Amino acid sequence: MPDAECAFISAYLKGAEAKIITSDHINRISRVSTVLDILEIVKDTDIGRYLAEEPIKTFDDSDKYLWQYFGECLEWLECLKLMPADMHEILNAYRVKYDVINIKAALQGISAGKKANMIPVGIIHTRGLLGELSNAADVGDVIKILIECNLGACASILEEYVAGEAKAKFLTEAKLDREYYQGLLNLSKDINDGSLLAKASGVIMDMANLQLISRAIIEGTGSQAEEFIISGGYMIPDKVATDLISHKLADIPSILAGTQYRDIAEEVVASYDRTKSIIVVEEVIDKHRFRLLREMLSPRVMTPLVIAWYLIIKEVEIKNLRLVLKAIFDKIPVSEIEGYLLFSS
Repeated sequence: MPDAECAFISAYLKGAEAKIITSDHINRISRVSTVLDILEIVKDTDIGRYLAEEPIKTFDDSDKYLWQYFGECLEWLECLKLMPADMHEILNAYRVKYDVINIKAALQGISAGKKANMIPVGIIHTRGLLGELSNAADVGDVIKILIECNLGACASILEEYVAGEAKAKFLTEAKLDREYYQGLLNLSKDINDGSLLAKASGVIMDMANLQLISRAIIEGTGSQAEEFIISGGYMIPDKVATDLISHKLADIPSILAGTQYRDIAEEVVASYDRTKSIIVVEEVIDKHRFRLLREMLSPRVMTPLVIAWYLIIKEVEIKNLRLVLKAIFDKIPVSEIEGYLLFSS
């Protein structure tokens, strides 16, 4: 029976993957200039059909409905009766990512003295407490919500948070990120094909560290960034990651010689030397992180990892369409932002 369940869910998710926005859609979108034109082009996709039913007049409207759609996709998966247990575990571990994002937003809202914008995804959302998190008056309110949602590890991290201190803010955010990544690593020990999930999680951590290291070198923050290194990477051990911060950006590729990250580091160096813009660091690393995950996870079928890949590409689809719609509302040609878009094939 478990094999039959896995086969059904694999077929379902691969079928859903065929209904996402592709590079062909974006090529056609690049020739139009209105939201209505975009919705007409993507009407053959799941997200296109969803957005066609919603009143979109501003970018904030589109942002709201995009994340609402994404949240409903995850809720629909949760309701599938034939979902194998290990796929449920991957789904639940993945959703913590959005709890972390929403916790960070709540802390920023508290510091700014205003209501925080939330993404309707995650355990807190599922428990119906996202509104309370958005309106939290202080860190104590946030901690109470986290405890109620069985996010005790995140609550413990916040107990050490000191509002108003920049370093405390960044360190707290880094610890929350580590908690999410550690959850993925721990999960990999208990599921089928867990070794590959561990490798994928390690690659995500490596890319996060490489981005942090590159930015720290460019910004000259040096040793201050050492505390924010995420432990448990796949090919960049903690000691190597810490050591990299003390070098020049141009030295990073040679230090990473012999790893699959050397070419990525070289592209970061070349892109930064050409543009002198720190934004290119995130752009280059996002592109290669997605490529590496695609190479590892996309071919997997009849395995729990099929849901991990589905979650990644749906998230990327949301981000792609957000960028496109933002460009349209800001009257920027879509062709100018195509370099930031990622595709599953």
